[in-house]
Amino acid sequence: MASGRESPRRREVFDVLRAAGGPLGVAETAERIGVHPNTVRFHLDALVAEGLVERRSESSSGPGRPRQGPGRPRTVYVPTPGMDRGGARGYRLLARMLLSRLAAQGPEARASAMETGREWGGVLVDPPQSRRRPTAEEAAASLVALLDDLGFDPTPEGGGADRPPERIRLRHCPFLELAEEYGGLVCPLHLGLMQGALARLRAPLTATGLEPFATPDSCLARLAHADGDGDGPGGVPAHGPGGVPAHGPDSLPVNGPADPHGMRPADPHATGPADHANGSAGPGRKAVHR
Repeated sequence: MASGRESPRRREVFDVLRAAGGPLGVAETAERIGVHPNTVRFHLDALVAEGLVERRSESSSGPGRPRQGPGRPRTVYVPTPGMDRGGARGYRLLARMLLSRLAAQGPEARASAMETGREWGGVLVDPPQSRRRPTAEEAAASLVALLDDLGFDPTPEGGGADRPPERIRLRHCPFLELAEEYGGLVCPLHLGLMQGALARLRAPLTATGLEPFATPDSCLARLAHADGDGDGPGGVPAHGPGGVPAHGPDSLPVNGPADPHGMRPADPHATGPADHANGSAGPGRKAVHR
């Protein structure tokens, strides 16, 4: 119950309904909480609009129920059947569980992570609407916008008025805790995501490397022109030795402090709150939910 979690009073109204074991009217709900009925009515209307509570009519002739007038049914409220969507989330724990399984693949895990990133990069952007191939500058702008939607706080560097940026500095990592623990998987996945997005755009540009923690407070993605002759879409080479694209040394992930190999889980019980925010869509990219 997203709105209920943002409004403590609305959450309280919802909790009272769930604990009641049966339908409640406005007056009964207000009495249990100790607030004015108009306050309860406001929150009940909002909960109904959100699909979390159902409004029903029932006979007022039952014992102990206030009468609403001769033959007039009273309005009552019950929680919509289903799990409470306002409960705690454990997406970080889920991600750690899946990453630990992927890490068990050994040397193939990095290639699998990068390929997964490429696939999702192609999903997170819309292909060009015309047959015209975007310029490198346009493609770089779309990539920066996507990274911004995803929460990476990107800043283009290098390039000029008629040249695309040579680098994109990333001052925030939305996967930070996972990258610190599984840098050998999360960082290749991120690099693959950038490559897949540019390939989907048919860009004359590709991401050639990702330098995690290039400075204590940033990572650095490197871009270069793609000649379009690779066997992958948009000039991105499909595979290098071992199924991993051949990149320069700057592309090798720097693993986080939890494990020098980036492949071993730390405390399996450590979890953190899940963060949810909606990114806004723009040219060449889809709305991102993170």
